[in-house]
Amino acid sequence: MTSLPRPGRDRLPSLTGLRFWAAALVVLYHLSRQVGTVPVVSEAVWYGRSGVTFFFVLSGVVLAWTYDGVHVPTRVFLWRRFARIWPLLAVSTALSVAVWAAMDRAVSLKAVAATLLLVHAWFPVPVIFKGGNPAAWSLSDEAWFYLIFPALLTVLAARRARAWLWTAAAVVCATLVLWPALSGLPPATRAWALDYLPLTRSLQFVPGVVAGLALRRGWRPRLPLPAAVALVVGWHLALIPWSHAVADPLWYSPYSASQWLSAPIFTALICSAARADLEGRRTGLGGPWMIRLGHWSFAWYLVHEIALRSAVFHWGTPAPGGATLVFWAGVLAVSLTLAALLYQYVEHPAERWLRNLPGRSSAPRTRPAERVPTSSR
Repeated sequence: MTSLPRPGRDRLPSLTGLRFWAAALVVLYHLSRQVGTVPVVSEAVWYGRSGVTFFFVLSGVVLAWTYDGVHVPTRVFLWRRFARIWPLLAVSTALSVAVWAAMDRAVSLKAVAATLLLVHAWFPVPVIFKGGNPAAWSLSDEAWFYLIFPALLTVLAARRARAWLWTAAAVVCATLVLWPALSGLPPATRAWALDYLPLTRSLQFVPGVVAGLALRRGWRPRLPLPAAVALVVGWHLALIPWSHAVADPLWYSPYSASQWLSAPIFTALICSAARADLEGRRTGLGGPWMIRLGHWSFAWYLVHEIALRSAVFHWGTPAPGGATLVFWAGVLAVSLTLAALLYQYVEHPAERWLRNLPGRSSAPRTRPAERVPTSSR
């Protein structure tokens, strides 16, 4: 069994680097669909909302890797996760509401309250699950994952590898059954149930937990990282001809497939990158700048739509061609700079301050002869 890396931040640095590319996939997806297309790039990222699925899988992997074998009270675990996501959620929601106000657009107070309480994705009403900060809907799902994780870890950690394999297989089967089973719902309800509802999105979190446990206990995937990257790229390129044949609103469209069927592919990518790190091989994802960009990715994900929305309001959508590319570059530069500032002056210090409040955290107790695993998030 390969020994675990020493405790410390970013001990699986390639996963931190992958976070940036997943966030970039979502950002380019929104730019393509809301601003205008750039040849080649827009086709490749036309279904880049799948980046959210990547983050759900990654959450499962990282949490299982971090907390397997570590006795942390549930209240401490939940407080740590609150400290991790809520301060930036609150600040980005306030910024989003300010931009809506500048655009003279009314904002539902119920939507803002639901967003800050992290329950907005449970409501099948777009004005609620998108109203505060449209990009923040996924944090409602993450909050649900955090609530179920301690029980999920307790159940799975006590089982053998065969049970993990059966769990992963059951989740894949449930995905393949549930996707067409929901096809009879009204289109708006079906879209919410497939794209936003925390219960269904849990099918992307659980495989990550299983993979994280397997990695933590010594399993290593045979798939090389370049092959895993090629698999992800190939999957997204295969969606292009599919999109020419099937309209996005249909239940069997590539829009739904890109999010609903991509979890196994992203799991393979994450596990292959983790294996490379554990074996001490360079991946191109763990350098200083990739780590820095990975740290900014959460803030970038939360604020990019706000910057995009504000730019379109003030300057309108650009003409096709070079003007679109310049507009893209401006939004990318402004949103990423804002993300860097938010990470440096809000996200990181607020998390550290909240975690260090007296009585709110305690040192984890490991099992004999085990060390505390580390997280890339």
